[in-house]
Amino acid sequence: MNIGIRAHDLPKQPLNDLVDTLSARQLNTVQLALGKSFDLTPEPGFITPGLASHIRRSFSSEGLRIAVLGCYVNIIHPDRQQRKQALSLFKEHLKYARDFGCSIVGTETGNVNAKIVYTEENFTESAFSEMVESVQELVQEAEKFGVIVGIEPGVNHPLHSADKVRRLIEAVPSNNLQIIFDPVNLLTSDNYRDQEAVLETAIQQWGDKVAVLHAKDFIIEDGKLVFVPLGQGWLDYQLVFDQLIDKKPYIDIIMDEIEAEDIEAGFTFIRSLVKGSSIISNRPH
Repeated sequence: MNIGIRAHDLPKQPLNDLVDTLSARQLNTVQLALGKSFDLTPEPGFITPGLASHIRRSFSSEGLRIAVLGCYVNIIHPDRQQRKQALSLFKEHLKYARDFGCSIVGTETGNVNAKIVYTEENFTESAFSEMVESVQELVQEAEKFGVIVGIEPGVNHPLHSADKVRRLIEAVPSNNLQIIFDPVNLLTSDNYRDQEAVLETAIQQWGDKVAVLHAKDFIIEDGKLVFVPLGQGWLDYQLVFDQLIDKKPYIDIIMDEIEAEDIEAGFTFIRSLVKGSSIISNRPH
């Protein structure tokens, strides 16, 4: 079973310390965003095959694999020059993804403003069109290197609903576009009571395009959606596993927005959801 965390949910630390921390907790995979995990600022020209291979070897020496190379940039930045720089950085991650031992580079779909803040302007057709244009550009680059652009939908972004995801997939019909699915990201304080319909629609429409699952949990408090430790909230993970994850052996499951002290309990919760199968090993590594 492939269970890990986003490395940047832990404090920034040297590479060897991060590897030791993850391996000691029975995890065998990780989502790694270089600039969020280490004291460095990636920019175009920063990554080399040597750096990528060094990081890959450090993880693999302890039975760890980089499932997703995170490059969370604003792909619809209103300043065209800054948008171009953001897309260039993402393309560099695509270029060297295989050297990291990874096939997926992931991002969300950004914000119509320079600052990432909630705005309903993200939900307009104009924002959607801008997002499609950028995703098409990134996917064309991914096809050159045989790697995948992993797009993560979210209610605060242009890709904010199951139907918008369906439309994106139709607009960019490439196997080099896949979805990083975080079920909680499609829920709000307004629609959480209808989560069964929301999640079933997503799974039915584009479940075949889900390459990675992000796992977190939530409750509604004072009218707002807030995150809680896995298994202590209201997300119907049994539905997600029964209808989607159990049909995808060895899919990478990345615990998201998790505190260090909750990792072991989250790991145990996820393992409890996976049905027995002759092709799924119970070994953590």
